[in-house]
Amino acid sequence: MIERKEYLERLIQWKDEQVIKVVTGIRRCGKSTLLLQYQAWLMANGISKEQIVSVNFEELEYEELQDYRKLYAFLKEHLHGEKKTYIFLDEIQKVPSFEKVVDSLYVKPNADIYITGSNACLLSGDLATLLTGRYVEIKMLPLSFKEYLKITGMNPDRGLSEYMRDGGLPYIAVMDRTPEKVDTYLEGIYNTVIIKDIEDRQARKETDPDKRKITDVLLLKTIAKYLASVTGNPVSIRSITNYLISNGRKVSANTVSNYVEALTESFIFYPAERFDIVGKQLLKANQKLYIVDLGLRNHILPRIQYDLGFSLENLVYFELLRRGFRVMTGKVGNTEVDFVAEKQSTYTYFQVTADMTAKDTFDRELKPLSNIRDNYEKIVLTGDRLTIGNYNGIQVRNLSDWLLGK
Repeated sequence: MIERKEYLERLIQWKDEQVIKVVTGIRRCGKSTLLLQYQAWLMANGISKEQIVSVNFEELEYEELQDYRKLYAFLKEHLHGEKKTYIFLDEIQKVPSFEKVVDSLYVKPNADIYITGSNACLLSGDLATLLTGRYVEIKMLPLSFKEYLKITGMNPDRGLSEYMRDGGLPYIAVMDRTPEKVDTYLEGIYNTVIIKDIEDRQARKETDPDKRKITDVLLLKTIAKYLASVTGNPVSIRSITNYLISNGRKVSANTVSNYVEALTESFIFYPAERFDIVGKQLLKANQKLYIVDLGLRNHILPRIQYDLGFSLENLVYFELLRRGFRVMTGKVGNTEVDFVAEKQSTYTYFQVTADMTAKDTFDRELKPLSNIRDNYEKIVLTGDRLTIGNYNGIQVRNLSDWLLGK
């Protein structure tokens, strides 16, 4: 098993705290493995096996427990009594009305609850209402570049090339990475996410009348393919709808909005809202959407070259999320800043480019940051090493070094 040390430490940090621990993320990013590793840690640190109750709803033997009443009865029967019981419910969104179970367990003495889900609807609707202020979300992503290198043992240059081509889903890092095997594996994950997301969403629809059903898998995949092709570009529901109509597809903006929501809820795409740097406020129009894994992007799109700069931008977006930032795209006057990263009311501004050695590129990348009049940190990340330095307070750093925390 691949140890995700950072996420394991976060679970350990929250052990026995009176909050429900919710681990979310795309399928096959390592959530189930993380729970197993945490359970092993518990047993190595004085917790008996009898104090641990674990149910994975992807496994057939637990299918009967997808009835929330039966699940509650099962878990109540396994509560340890005087000692703490550690309850693990993996892919719990498959259980309609599961929030009733979680809420009832929460008020029991000596119950420490951990749940995972591959869909953001896990934390919408009834659960969010019932558990406001009573849960902590741990957002799990595929492997970072640093993790990928540690597992594969590659040098940074070769590693970055393969990481961008094949992606960072954990099994990819340990498998025999022939192009055919990687593509077959990614195809299986992609189809599973699309189909199972529909199943889980339809089940959720029965209890949430505000959610419109998804019935057209082809339309969902067409929208996903379009979003993958415009990664790093501003998009709107109107622009997506117009693209589909121009290609002969009759579809409404409401339908497109619902399908885009499904793709973000299943953690395939992540949004970055636009931020007015001068006014320090969010703008409503034209967010960007980034794809959770470049391997998936390369699977979804035809085998032609796509803009390297946008792929690097995609990497930086998710690395900033891993580092605990809220990530937005920036606007300053008539210029755009790739990322505004905010943490505890402090901002850092980022530009990302493949190469800064050409003077026009150098000037273009520095100009938006030069237009920012506040004193927060300004950084350009570049694939080259010749332009590294400090230019009137703007740091130019090598992208690979930054990804590795150097």
